[in-house]
Amino acid sequence: MDDITLVIPAKNEPESLPKVLDELLKYKIKKVIVIPVEDKKTREVIEKFNCKVLSQEGKGFGNALIQGINSVETKYFCIFNADGSFNPIYLSQLKKKIQLNQDFVFCSRYEAGGGSEDDTILTYIGNKFFTSLCNLLFKLKITDVLFTYVMGSTQAFKELDMSFNDFSFCVELPIKAKKKNYILGNLPSIERSRIAGTKKVNEFRDGLLILISILRLLFYKK
Repeated sequence: MDDITLVIPAKNEPESLPKVLDELLKYKIKKVIVIPVEDKKTREVIEKFNCKVLSQEGKGFGNALIQGINSVETKYFCIFNADGSFNPIYLSQLKKKIQLNQDFVFCSRYEAGGGSEDDTILTYIGNKFFTSLCNLLFKLKITDVLFTYVMGSTQAFKELDMSFNDFSFCVELPIKAKKKNYILGNLPSIERSRIAGTKKVNEFRDGLLILISILRLLFYKK
């Protein structure tokens, strides 16, 4: 997997991130970790690992990912969570799919064979709603638009003019990729429970931001 770089946004993950990196030691794969400047504790606990660490220049989940992916030099990137919810066993399957004439492959909790140990009724309904809305408005054919376990072409990503700094990144990526006529694919996967701490997503606040972002993207012409 020398041609893939994992991009890991990490904010206040001093307990989870070392365990995630330990699990990844069996994979020959590059890693870029983006950490807020003020989060010194997370930075300190991963000093022994061979990773490229970036100090986040802005704020927000999307901002960290944009900065991280734009720094990637390998052919492919893969977004990977710092909380342990993403299982690396899917990396080889993602790579196989992306090599079958696809530009971006999105893991899905709602394809046959997928699932989640972390979904609540509220998040399940929200995910289904936003996925259906995006498929209706943009014809994405994505089955889990809010799940950011994604592998893609680094060059293609850098042509998308990504700009959403918050969790709206998750809808901006597939929508702008579709507008550029890139080929999108799905891969069933199981989301694990996070190792420690609490979710950083606020269902109501971030759900509203995502809805507003979808409407903005409806009129985005690039």
